[in-house]
Amino acid sequence: MCRISRAAATLLATIVMVTAISAAAAADIGYYALKPSFVSNLTGGPKYIRCDIQLMTEQASEIPKIALHSPALRHRILMLIGGQDGKQLQTRDGKENLRQAALESIRAELTELTGDGIVNDLYFTAYYVK
Repeated sequence: MCRISRAAATLLATIVMVTAISAAAAADIGYYALKPSFVSNLTGGPKYIRCDIQLMTEQASEIPKIALHSPALRHRILMLIGGQDGKQLQTRDGKENLRQAALESIRAELTELTGDGIVNDLYFTAYYVK
């Protein structure tokens, strides 16, 4: 019969508990696709962008709020994209700057409308600048 020290048993119990907590936290993550694709004119260089956006929340139960306010969220993103410099949006840094600005804009709009930013991250699932 194998004997385990008290310290090893405590360590094992802690690892199991942390794993269970992590799994429970991950289980509430949800995604919401803002459909249809965003299409907008750009300035300078490339003149056109088409992108698909998914919003991630760690409160999946709040997705109906995101869906309810999706017209306002789409408006915010379209106003942000419109008039951006196409050459800049073709670069990795430009794309990341747009992603961060869109996330901040979405959070601000949701906070204004619901009292909570709800969205934890924003992902481009398709991104085309021409």
